[in-house]
Amino acid sequence: MDGEEDPQLQDKKKKHDTESAADLERVTDYAEEKEINVRDVGDVLANLGQTVNAQQAARERELAQVKISKEDVELIMSEMEITKIKAERVLRENKGNVVQALVTLVNS
Repeated sequence: MDGEEDPQLQDKKKKHDTESAADLERVTDYAEEKEINVRDVGDVLANLGQTVNAQQAARERELAQVKISKEDVELIMSEMEITKIKAERVLRENKGNVVQALVTLVNS
């Protein structure tokens, strides 16, 4: 066998090449069918943004209902040297518990 291949081996190679091409074509067809519509992506992102905003608004309403004392806010401001807004926020997030608010600030 000087340079010529067995006819059975040639048939196997040809069959293998044909199967590989068919497999590649199926993969390509699948990828083309899965194209993403940009408008759909935009709609999903807009809905996600609305959901996040609604959750943030609900959280802010919840925090606004927490009763805090002026003295506690002033204590946190003076001890931690932070703004009134930050002191009120941390105090509300800790349900008005001044000790827990201070611990939270120290640990952050």
